Amino acid sequence: MSEILDLAPAAHEMARLVGALTHEQLARPTPCAGTTLGDLVDHVGGLSLAFTAAATKAVADHRPSADASRLGDDWHTRIPAQVLALAEAWHDPGAWTGTTRAGGIDLPGYVAGIVALDELVIHGWDIATASDQEFSCDPAALAACLTFVAATTDEERAAGGLFGPAVAVPDDAPDLDRLIGLSGRDPSWRPPHDRPEGTPHDGPD
Repeated sequence: MSEILDLAPAAHEMARLVGALTHEQLARPTPCAGTTLGDLVDHVGGLSLAFTAAATKAVADHRPSADASRLGDDWHTRIPAQVLALAEAWHDPGAWTGTTRAGGIDLPGYVAGIVALDELVIHGWDIATASDQEFSCDPAALAACLTFVAATTDEERAAGGLFGPAVAVPDDAPDLDRLIGLSGRDPSWRPPHDRPEGTPHDGPD
């Protein structure tokens, strides 16, 4: 089995970011094309349940949506709590062994764990950027996610997997910018009110 990763720093950062959002911000666009902050928060809530179930090898078929209308009135506290529970579930070494299932797909335990971490890190950046918040990423998590995303082939991207076409970044770009670019996002993306008028803001799902 590969190295067990600590999801707690990324989960605490995600919980902080979601907890700081206001209801009025939920309609804002994000780096994910056609996806509002509310849609993305709903997606984070769904993936937290899916990957918690994957860690415990529970028989469940949570399929994360991205629909702000599904958030409910308790999203502000419920989703941060779910994200922290996700990290706690992956603290168990047994979560990283064997085979599990997430989003309807069978995966080795370790792969499911790194996908869960990657979702927290990249969507954490999405939410922070869309809501004008600072984003902090644990160096170990960043290194693990960068290795994982860099291994994605062009064929896998073209087939509509986790990541869209990579966005080129300078050779000397920080590792976080490299990760965001490899995920199919433009690291320089900012909400419309933070850019000169007419600057495009579409990004990947």
